[in-house]
Amino acid sequence: MNYKVTIGLETHVQLKTRSKIFCGCANQYADPPNTNVCPVCLGYPGALPALNEEAIRLTVMTGLMIDSQIPAYSKFDRKSYFYPDMPKNYQISQYDKPLCVGGYVDVVVDGQKKRVDITRIHLEEDVGKSTHHENSSVVDFNRAGTPLMEIVTEPCMESEDEAFAYLQALKQILMYGGVSHCNLEEGNIRCDVNCSVRPEGQQELGTKTELKNMNTFKGVHRALKAEIKRQISVLEKGGAIQQETRRWDDIAGVTIAMRSKEYAHDYRYFPEPDLMPVLLSAEQIEQWKTGLPERPAARRERIQNEYGIPEYDAGVLVADKLIADYYEEAARLSKNPKAVSNWIMTEVLRVLSENEWEIDAIKVTPRALAELVELLDAKTINSNSAKDVFSVLVNEGGNPRDIVKAKGLTQVSDTGAIEQFVDQALAENPRSIADYKAGKSVALQHLVGQVMRFSRGKANPQMAAEMLRQKLD
Repeated sequence: MNYKVTIGLETHVQLKTRSKIFCGCANQYADPPNTNVCPVCLGYPGALPALNEEAIRLTVMTGLMIDSQIPAYSKFDRKSYFYPDMPKNYQISQYDKPLCVGGYVDVVVDGQKKRVDITRIHLEEDVGKSTHHENSSVVDFNRAGTPLMEIVTEPCMESEDEAFAYLQALKQILMYGGVSHCNLEEGNIRCDVNCSVRPEGQQELGTKTELKNMNTFKGVHRALKAEIKRQISVLEKGGAIQQETRRWDDIAGVTIAMRSKEYAHDYRYFPEPDLMPVLLSAEQIEQWKTGLPERPAARRERIQNEYGIPEYDAGVLVADKLIADYYEEAARLSKNPKAVSNWIMTEVLRVLSENEWEIDAIKVTPRALAELVELLDAKTINSNSAKDVFSVLVNEGGNPRDIVKAKGLTQVSDTGAIEQFVDQALAENPRSIADYKAGKSVALQHLVGQVMRFSRGKANPQMAAEMLRQKLD
């Protein structure tokens, strides 16, 4: 029997504010435990919250970037539950009147465009961070009260690939909007995954399970694949899926039941009495709208048209806003934007990956990369020398022209000089000459390599290859 999968995601995003959502404590990662705390975020009796306006702005900006509707009226609610990491024994969140309603994120899966519909975006406070040891557990309340935006999708995704693509596209939007650091290792983005399966042809959705607190996109992909497989196995054996909360064991590759799934009435929502409703004027919303940055999809299309690069290149470059900024600065200084794209996608991204750097850590400036491409196009240096120059730029920075001059890397394009190297290569490699005449084309490449060796990498390889052909033929 064939089964249809239905997936919905609730993505929690820590906002990039200087202070927490309801108090003045610093919103700072990795400070000593329980140092950024006060009576408000520790839930002391009588301590009153004061709303962080910047958190409201960043949430609304996110909604505007995905075409959500922004109601003029929204409010906060109390969500009651009892966990050690929730110091008040309730969480200030939003229930029936969120800041953003509707919207969508477009993704591409297997070359096909898919629209993921958004139900809502609401704002709440994060909880403390629990750490479990062999014989004890500890709680750090520095994170308690961090502004946490929750983006809830409709149950409209049909595979783990779609969920993965959605999370990547959403992260791009958040990065472009500057609303979050989006550092998964620091827990800036976490998500709860709702998943169900049903026999193909059945209209009613199957019973869903929820995978809690997934903190890597690849983990979401792996967990969904395993949970879908588990649910189908249960149904094929005649069993029934239980609505429950499960956790993902990445080492074992399985999902494990934690508790039965709560319903909204279990949380006993009621309007937060210590906060006034949020009232947004049309003028304020329009002002924020006019300040929106260029969206990733629009930028992909623009740089593809403006710089004449392929769709694939544009997709790779735009995936990271800082990489895209770096490319555009270099491309504007170059007469060969495609070559600049090639260097970034191969050499620059390789260096960043090997060193685990962000683009702003590399010493190769956009101007230096543009000048390196110019030297290569002008045949001042060859491709081997260009890589040598790039290596120096990575380690030391500087100007490509100065490096070429200091290291004597200028390409030899003088016919007489190259002919001497060619004659030397032919004289010392009679076997290659015989192989070439026998139809083995690889022999020519060997001879070109010998010319490059004799010239210490400075000979123009195209001129060397053509001269070798003329003499051999």
